[in-house]
Amino acid sequence: MTTTRQRILRTSLDLFNRHGERNVSTNHIADALGISPGNLYYHFRNKGEIIAELFDGYAAQVIGFLTLPEDRTMTWADKTGYFESILDSMWAARFLHRDLGHLLNQDDRLRDRYVSFVDHSLQRGFDVYCGMRAAGLVEGDDATLRGLLMNTWVLATSWASFVHSLVPPARQSEALDRDLLSQGVYQILCLETPYLRGESLERLGEVIARYQVDGQDSMSLLFGLIRQ
Repeated sequence: MTTTRQRILRTSLDLFNRHGERNVSTNHIADALGISPGNLYYHFRNKGEIIAELFDGYAAQVIGFLTLPEDRTMTWADKTGYFESILDSMWAARFLHRDLGHLLNQDDRLRDRYVSFVDHSLQRGFDVYCGMRAAGLVEGDDATLRGLLMNTWVLATSWASFVHSLVPPARQSEALDRDLLSQGVYQILCLETPYLRGESLERLGEVIARYQVDGQDSMSLLFGLIRQ
């Protein structure tokens, strides 16, 4: 059974993703749910508490998929699974990525949680890259893999904000947002390509076809949208 608290979180996430966190108040959330503001405040004292709980859910999702397979060597299928998980997590909490700087600057406790989350995620991400190396899917020494990991992390977490800031408001839509996020995974592939080996290199074309939008590179896609 869905509780009122769960309904508040789901509705808030939907409104934040569609309209941006700064454009959604607790009154908007209560109206969308058909409840009184007092009922909402019984569960969450303010919007910051809602955002913090949504962030915790997002962080748990990311930490959950940044794991190595148990008792076996990684495969190409595992590697593509990470890309699906990256895209799903970016999509599910896209408001966090679009408004991250603003959210962290207004809430020191959220910033502390975010710093801890990034530290934990990067440690687990490095383990994943080491697992890929052991399976012959990537090549590079520890310093190289750490550099690649940092670059992919920055790209994945900033991509939504980057593309959202460039696309004119009249052209923005959920379908387009999803396409542009897919293009972000394609950009991560571009970063990884020089280090791919074995089956991950042999099947690179398949993965590119899955995430590249209409066969376009990101510059052509983005600036084509801007000029329309």
